[in-house]
Amino acid sequence: MDFTLSEERRMLAETAERFLRDRYSIDVRHANADRDEGYDPKLWREMADLGLVGALLPPEAGGLGGEGEDIALVFEQVGRALVVEPFLASAILGATPLLKAGSDAQKATLEQVADGSLTLALAHGEPGGRYSLSHVATMATESEDGWRLNGAKAVVLNGDSAGCLVVSARVSGDVASEDGIGLFLIEGGAPGVSRRAYGTVEGGQAAEVTLDNVLAEPIGTPGEAFPVLEETIARGCLALAAEAVGIMEVSKDITLDYLKTRTQFGRPIGKFQVIQHRMVDLVLEIEQARSAVMLASGYLDGAREEREKLVSAAKNLAGRVGRLVAEETIQLHGGIAMTWEYSLPHYAKRLIMIDHLLGDSDHHLARFQRFSAQEAA
Repeated sequence: MDFTLSEERRMLAETAERFLRDRYSIDVRHANADRDEGYDPKLWREMADLGLVGALLPPEAGGLGGEGEDIALVFEQVGRALVVEPFLASAILGATPLLKAGSDAQKATLEQVADGSLTLALAHGEPGGRYSLSHVATMATESEDGWRLNGAKAVVLNGDSAGCLVVSARVSGDVASEDGIGLFLIEGGAPGVSRRAYGTVEGGQAAEVTLDNVLAEPIGTPGEAFPVLEETIARGCLALAAEAVGIMEVSKDITLDYLKTRTQFGRPIGKFQVIQHRMVDLVLEIEQARSAVMLASGYLDGAREEREKLVSAAKNLAGRVGRLVAEETIQLHGGIAMTWEYSLPHYAKRLIMIDHLLGDSDHHLARFQRFSAQEAA
C-alpha cells in the first residue's frame, strides 16, 4: 500500500497547517471554547471555505474527499492546533449516517454541512450504556403523523449548538440488541427537545438531550441501522486517533524545546542521558501510533472485520500512547506544565479525553481481539 500523499492532499495539509498556525493560537482557542456555542461560527465558516470541512465528505455530498486518508490528514492538523470547532461532531459523527443511509433530500443537506452553514450532532450515548454501540433504550414509535421519539441521550458532542440531531432509537428488541435500532433526524430546536449544555474537562462542549414525544424523520430503514452506526463510530475513532497523533507530535516538540533551554547544574537538562532515553521511547511510541492510523485509514472502506480490527488497533494505541505522552511530557516539564498559561497541559487533557471518547483503550483492545478471532476463523 502506498501511503505517499497525492498532490491534492499535500496542498490540503499545507493549507490547513498554514491557516491554523496563523489564525489559531492557543489564546484564540481558549476564547472560542468560552463562547456560548463552544466554538467560533465565523471561523468555522472560514475553515469550511478553505475546504477543511469538505475534505471529510465525498464529492456526491458536496465535499472534496471523504476517504480515510482525508480524515487522518485533516484531524492530525486539528490535533496540532487543538481546534474546538465541530469537525468530529458535525462532519464525521453527524454526517456519516446521512451519507450512508439518508434519502436524497437528507443527503442534500450535507452540502450545508460542507460549507459550514449547518452543524450536526450524533445523539447516541445513553446513561448506563458505557461504550456499547447496541445499548439503546430511547424508543421510537410509529404514529399517524410519523415517528415519535422518547428518551434521553448523554454526552452529545456539540449537541446544544447543532442545527440538527441524528438520534438513535429502538424500534424493536431488547435494550442491548443489535437488531431493532433506528436512526432519526430531528431539528435541534424541535418541540419536545430539551438540551442542557456543559463544558468538558479539556475545553470542549457537550449536552444532555431529553426527547419528549419528538416528531422525527427516519434515516434509512428503521430497525436496521446498527451497521450504519458501527461504520459511523469507526470513522469517528479514526478521526480521534489521527487527532491524538497530531497532539502527541506538538507535545513532543514543546518538550524538546523546553529540554534544550531549561538548565540544571550548569547544562541543559536535555543533555542528561536518562532524559534522552525517555524522549527516544516517546518518539518510538508516537511513530507506532502514527503507523496504526495510516494503516486503519487505508482500510476504512474495506470489509467490516478488517475495518473494525484496524480502527480498534489505532484507537487503542492512541489511548495508550496518548496517556504515556501526557504523563511523560508533564513530568519532564515539572511545575510549569500545571499552569493555565502554558499550552502543554491543554494538549495533555485533550489526549486523556480522546482515550475515553468512543471507547477507551481497554474497550478497543477487546474489540481488536474479537475481530481478529473472527477474521481468523
